[in-house]
Amino acid sequence: APVSPAPARIAAENSLDLSKVAGTGKDGRVTKGDALAALEARANAPAPAAAPAAPRAIHEREERVKMTRLRQTIARRLKEAQNNAAMLTTFNEVDMTAVMALRGQYKDIFEKKHGVKLGFMSFFTKAVVAALKSVPDVNAEIDGTDIVYKNHYDIGVAVGTEKGLVVPVVRDADTLSLAEIEKAIGALGKKARDGQLSIDDMQGGTFTITNGGIYGSLMSTPILNAPQSGILGMHAIKERAMVVNGKIEVRPMMYLALSYDHRVVDGQGAVTFLVKVKEALEDPQRLLLEL
Repeated sequence: APVSPAPARIAAENSLDLSKVAGTGKDGRVTKGDALAALEARANAPAPAAAPAAPRAIHEREERVKMTRLRQTIARRLKEAQNNAAMLTTFNEVDMTAVMALRGQYKDIFEKKHGVKLGFMSFFTKAVVAALKSVPDVNAEIDGTDIVYKNHYDIGVAVGTEKGLVVPVVRDADTLSLAEIEKAIGALGKKARDGQLSIDDMQGGTFTITNGGIYGSLMSTPILNAPQSGILGMHAIKERAMVVNGKIEVRPMMYLALSYDHRVVDGQGAVTFLVKVKEALEDPQRLLLEL
């Protein structure tokens, strides 16, 4: 049917297809009212639902990888340590000024003579051995209903590798010089990174030292290396304002953390142990002279 000018104009201005509009006028003609009603109906019609987004492939959001045997062993042993020990952590801080000065003064001569760099780990190992001798409970372990006190000092040194954390052991550390300790740690560290550590290299430790400071850790609560009763956490050296003899001085400070098995070690013993480590490191000459 012919369309009158009014609805035709409305259709043209609003892109309305009048062929789809039911006319109510004479002979089925589309009236102005029909055109306006069609516009209103179109405006009130619900918007078409957006097409659902295609689901992202699972591999883009997560990846499932089977744990390596080493990672499974680490996970099992750490959980066993948490479940079996009455684990607690105590803290102290050490002024590294004296050790850093001694190292800075002799590191070149030391390396030239011994063929190995003088690091901090040898000082810490010496300090730990001295503290263990003063507080033997920390160098003990529980076996059933017995406490076994170790009269040897085999110090585990935690080493991070691409495959996970391993703890090779420096045997009879109390009989070794600084150079011998550095050489032993260097050799064990290389074996660890090369994946060549044997079971014997990692068994039989009586105490463990871990150094999160190399990764920037300021403070942590290390988990025991069962069945040992103690583990010392070293941390990053940071300059801080300290009161020294009534004056404020900037000193290189490190937080120390001792996690221990409270079934074996009392709080007094744990605190005493850390104080002994602190005193040895803040006066390394006494440490080297075994005073």
